[in-house]
Amino acid sequence: MVGEVKFGSVKRLGPRYGKTVKVKLGKIESLQRGPHKCPYCHNHKVKRLAVGIWQCKKCNAKFTSKAYFVDKKIKITEKEEIKNGSKV
Repeated sequence: MVGEVKFGSVKRLGPRYGKTVKVKLGKIESLQRGPHKCPYCHNHKVKRLAVGIWQCKKCNAKFTSKAYFVDKKIKITEKEEIKNGSKV
């Protein structure tokens, strides 16, 4: 069959919801479960704890980012900068 799409993790849905929705969900889930780089120690050991909450297994840093993947930019709040003793 030409143009056959392999759904991967969304096979659990069976014949429900249609092809387009399952393809989109499959892309999101593969991106979410793939390796993510820690913005602090730069190792690929970040795990998703909840929606938007991530934790690095190596440096144990817990931070927030996007819901399904780690954003490359990390926003540091003013309170965190004052705690560390350095103010920009």
